[in-house]
Amino acid sequence: MSEPDILIVGGGLAGLFCALKLAPLPVTVLAAAPVDESSSSLWAQGGVAAAVSEGDSPELHAADTLAAGAGIVDEAVALSVAREARERVEDLLGFGAPFDRDARGRLTPSQEAAHSARRIVRVKGDGAGAAIMHALIATVRKTTSIVLRENFVAEDLIVQSGRAVGVFARGADGASKAFYARAIVLATGGVGALYALTTNPPQANGAALAMGARAGARIADAEFVQFHPTAIDIGRDPAPLATEALRGEGAVLVNRAGERFMIALHKDAELAPRDIVARGVFAELEAGRGAFLDATKAVGAAFAEKFPNVAASCLSAGIDPSRQPIPVAPAEHYHMGGLWTDDRGRTSLPGLWAAGEAASTGLHGANRLASNSLLEAVVFGDRIAKDIAALSCRGSAPVLVASAAPAPSGDDADEAKQVRKIMTRHVGVLRDETGLRTALVALKTLHDKALEKNNLDLRNRTEAALLIAASAYLRRESRGGHFRRDFPDSDPAQARRSSITLDEALRLAQGLSETMSGNR
Repeated sequence: MSEPDILIVGGGLAGLFCALKLAPLPVTVLAAAPVDESSSSLWAQGGVAAAVSEGDSPELHAADTLAAGAGIVDEAVALSVAREARERVEDLLGFGAPFDRDARGRLTPSQEAAHSARRIVRVKGDGAGAAIMHALIATVRKTTSIVLRENFVAEDLIVQSGRAVGVFARGADGASKAFYARAIVLATGGVGALYALTTNPPQANGAALAMGARAGARIADAEFVQFHPTAIDIGRDPAPLATEALRGEGAVLVNRAGERFMIALHKDAELAPRDIVARGVFAELEAGRGAFLDATKAVGAAFAEKFPNVAASCLSAGIDPSRQPIPVAPAEHYHMGGLWTDDRGRTSLPGLWAAGEAASTGLHGANRLASNSLLEAVVFGDRIAKDIAALSCRGSAPVLVASAAPAPSGDDADEAKQVRKIMTRHVGVLRDETGLRTALVALKTLHDKALEKNNLDLRNRTEAALLIAASAYLRRESRGGHFRRDFPDSDPAQARRSSITLDEALRLAQGLSETMSGNR
């Protein structure tokens, strides 16, 4: 048993930035894998959205965020985050992030879809995530107040007297260890590993949703899942990404016949919001016409220099993107939902904060604006650090009672694959009542199996999936990243954020299971 003052679960941008902003307060960071190998932040290609150019403003940035979010963005959150963006970019520069600059030393932001200005602060075209993370990791390793514990997978929260007081995390040796703390920050990433095709690392399995919901924390906007329209479709898991910046530079989407199909679907064609582009790509694939991102004219021979990471992924599969179109498919990329937080990053459970993709702050609404994710991670990482510091975490500790560690989870590889198939088929780009009902019943069966086997990892996966599927079932309209074939239009009466508890999701799945059994 160890008792740090502050415990941060997650070694991505939100977690590490928060830890650095908390210095010199003592912090322990638990990371499911080595921080320099695998996190969604590390793989992010676009950059950080911030109004840093002449003619741009936080107000314009907030307006674009509201437009992309399809009617349910928290306007006050969007404006406050946009106004803090420049300062957080300066923080990242101070930590060593090598953002692109011109000969005069000015930042040179790029264009991305649904932004009305060039405001994506980036690194060498498609290398922002890796460059930012490597800079932060180097700083973290030199910061004596931060203890980094890698290869610890958080599986459950410890709650006493209605307050989060610790986390059970399983080490590389398979043993579970209790980490107690006065303040806990969940920054474990998203839900990509619940889907068969994703751009997320394997650790992004929705554990924060399940842990938080099981402890009683409120879950918000879980139905809103963003599918990136241009994952590189070369059979790799996770799928490499063809960054949005390529379309910002003029790359076009075509089918096998060379037809630009997005022109007929939206006035902005390839630069339409991601959900619209993802559905366009999905429709071409579903019809058997194929989908390809063609940058041969827009970028051409300069591809490897401008977009080295995308080029390397393509070349590894025998595709030369300077001369050939890139095969693409929609892949789970980002979860707008998560643990509900207020504007300071506090969840509804005392003692627990959430940041990054694990949180639902109200910034993204139904559809995240490109490159607002890294921005949200640093803005709320900073806010959480200030909030925790102001609460004098180093004061008297709560009275703790040692909790029994959970049993080993065992192997759940087959069941995990089943979850991924269910979510991709029924809770993916296009949804309907029949498919969602099928998903909920199947996930409930797998959840029951997890309880029988006392398998905490499978339980986390199925509970996170149930929260998403149940929220999608209950929203009988289409909005942003949530599209129902049976309710294709948006309903103004439903232009509000959603909220769900684990009990509600389980009761819904159980009721549908009983109904389907009775119908048989």
